[in-house]
Amino acid sequence: MENPKIKVIITGVTGMVGEGVLHEALQSRFISEVLVITRRPTLQRHPKLKEYQLTDFMKPKAMSEVIEGYDACFFCLGVSSLGMNEANYTSKTYDLTLGFAKVLFQKNPNMSFSYISGMSTDTSEKGKLMWARVKGKTENDLKKLGFRQVFAFRPALLKPTPGLKNTLFFYKYIEWLFPLFTILIRNSVSTLKELGDAMIESAVFGSPKTTLEVKDILMLAKQLDRRN
Repeated sequence: MENPKIKVIITGVTGMVGEGVLHEALQSRFISEVLVITRRPTLQRHPKLKEYQLTDFMKPKAMSEVIEGYDACFFCLGVSSLGMNEANYTSKTYDLTLGFAKVLFQKNPNMSFSYISGMSTDTSEKGKLMWARVKGKTENDLKKLGFRQVFAFRPALLKPTPGLKNTLFFYKYIEWLFPLFTILIRNSVSTLKELGDAMIESAVFGSPKTTLEVKDILMLAKQLDRRN
């Protein structure tokens, strides 16, 4: 198929990762429409962009009327586990994500679902790290829902996209170290642009791997770059 185009749903766009993924999606010639589902307005304007405010992500059925007819979801919504007990983190990570995905699946069973997970996620669900177990269970159960494909993206150290407003504050103190990081820990470092491009590549053209570590993210981003 020459120059295929898809319609995507993106969450988490008021955070650093989601904003970066949205930035790449709006610029991509392979994406014709983006529906952002968000708690608060993005205040962005773009011919491809639509927004729907979902004030409570624990009650995703409210979005049912606007989500039909989409080809992919880039689920970039997430919270830090710092200071949270396992029950609360599970509620805001596993329960929220699976609840959202189940409503999407009812309307779009043939879509792909891309989930932002993290390096060292534990799909055995038995490890010592609480966040890794919860993320692992989330990955596992998303893949059981029946979507056309479910991709678990596991970025580690992300270099922000210049000019975006939701970059986490501490990045300004470590940005000068990224050239060194790419030499010393290459398979743990990617740019936010590369993550967004990898998500677009897998959603539009597929991927033989569904659990995508940093090295896989870099490879998919290069594939999309060659297509452009």
